[in-house]
Amino acid sequence: MASTQNIQPDAPEPTSAAEPAASKKKIPILYKIYGLYCLLAGIVVIGLVATIVILSTTGAINLTAGSNNASLTFILTVIQFVLMGVQSVVMLLFGVSLLRNRRRHAAQIAYLLIAINIIGTILEIMLHGTGANLLGAGIQLLILIIISVTIDPTLREERRRERAKRDAELEREAKAGTLGRAKGDRGFIELDFFNLFWVFVVCCFLGLVIETVYHMVVVDPGVYQDRTGMLFGPFSPIYGFGAVLMTVALNRFYKSNFIVIFLVSAVIGGLFEAAVSWFMQTAFGAVAWDYTGSTIFGLCPDPIAIIFQGRTSALFMCMWGALGCVWIKLCLPWLLKLINLIPWKARYGVTTICAALMLVNGVMTLQALDCWYQRESGYQPTSPIEEFYAKNFDNSYMEHRFQSMTITPEQTARVDAGTEAPAS
Repeated sequence: MASTQNIQPDAPEPTSAAEPAASKKKIPILYKIYGLYCLLAGIVVIGLVATIVILSTTGAINLTAGSNNASLTFILTVIQFVLMGVQSVVMLLFGVSLLRNRRRHAAQIAYLLIAINIIGTILEIMLHGTGANLLGAGIQLLILIIISVTIDPTLREERRRERAKRDAELEREAKAGTLGRAKGDRGFIELDFFNLFWVFVVCCFLGLVIETVYHMVVVDPGVYQDRTGMLFGPFSPIYGFGAVLMTVALNRFYKSNFIVIFLVSAVIGGLFEAAVSWFMQTAFGAVAWDYTGSTIFGLCPDPIAIIFQGRTSALFMCMWGALGCVWIKLCLPWLLKLINLIPWKARYGVTTICAALMLVNGVMTLQALDCWYQRESGYQPTSPIEEFYAKNFDNSYMEHRFQSMTITPEQTARVDAGTEAPAS
């Protein structure tokens, strides 16, 4: 009976056959059209940047016209043009990769273009504020995100398998109580979007509570001041972003001694606080904190406050250092347990909805600040979006909402800061 049986060799894994076939699959025609656009746009932008640089150096055009802070505007403009040059070269490479069907390379370059696009958007906000000038960058960012997550040769099948594997793994980790913990020696917490987003949200709230209590007890005893940093909700994003930076930087140091953690936290927190202050003042003329005149125990001027022009201080760097120690040693394990209360089957859906709401909150906050800046500069609303913010978030509302913030248009690098306001 055994002689009548035909023993068939093992069939090859379907994935091993699918991967080469997928890698040879042609890139969709729409992607190739966009690749051609990137190729041509890269060439045009290189020529445009070169022309503007030549005209500006010969005095034919003045890039800082209409600015009260010409030196800062010039520096940011130079950085913007350098970034545009780099972006145009990368777009050339991206276009070639799409046209030559190099999917993996195109996916990698798309991630680089996303980063360049975000940096360029920040510079554009600092120089020209928010408005229609950001529409092109927003559309390009959306296209790049779509391409980056769909173009990889075996990405769709890989994601299907990874999703099934992830769901099974999440279920096991939820039962074992290790959900969200890093694997091996990668640190304490898994640095994925889910964990980092909830670190951001929780610390936006906790940071605001701590700062409000500190102001009420130490700075101005008995006086409550709303220290919020967003248009909606009890959130202060500087603490949220600061906590994300702390988590990423200290994740592998969670077993280190307190001195190392304190120093790393103090440097990261202080530099981040100074950078945020500089961005807000440069883009909107907004001053939310100023440590100018701070001293060390009342004995001598604070050298940190002097170096950073009041944007941070030795005291607050020490506070960032202490917060980092408390955060990585005590709060992060507690926070991981807290965010794991979200049912594992719903964690990605809930996080996506909350992230979208927080993104809308952030965008509207920047737009409201920009419209506030425009009104403080003497400009009247000229578009539906400006009229919307003037009606619903007027100067009195913004002053009450952002009680610790003042708007000083003459301190910005905006190219419209020194122009004559239209007659009302």
